[in-house]
Amino acid sequence: MKHDIRNRVDVYVLVDTFYKKIRKDAVLGPIFNGHITDWSEHLIHLTDFWESNLFFVNKYKGNPLEKHIEVDAAVSHSISEKHFGIWLNHWIQTLDELYEGDKVNIAKNRARKMGTFIYVKLFEARKIT
Repeated sequence: MKHDIRNRVDVYVLVDTFYKKIRKDAVLGPIFNGHITDWSEHLIHLTDFWESNLFFVNKYKGNPLEKHIEVDAAVSHSISEKHFGIWLNHWIQTLDELYEGDKVNIAKNRARKMGTFIYVKLFEARKIT
């Protein structure tokens, strides 16, 4: 029986499982693997991000929008809605495989909102540069 996301350990399992899929994905893998040099550190950083988002702890330090704009520029502004759709599908599938409950639904909704926000901001940044 599945349970809801309860703590940092659950968040880490989610993030680790999810990024194993991303790293193998034919479309997303080359982008992520080309820009992340220390996956252990990155997984902890993203666990901080999601733990902060789901449990309102103050652990995450960083600017995800800035990082996504940098990566988009590094790949010749080729990130599209397809990339965000693949990312979101992997996220939702991973959540559904591992957990169920209110925090799962929050994680899905926050990912949808963040994906939309970052997608729009990438295109705004392209017009500026």
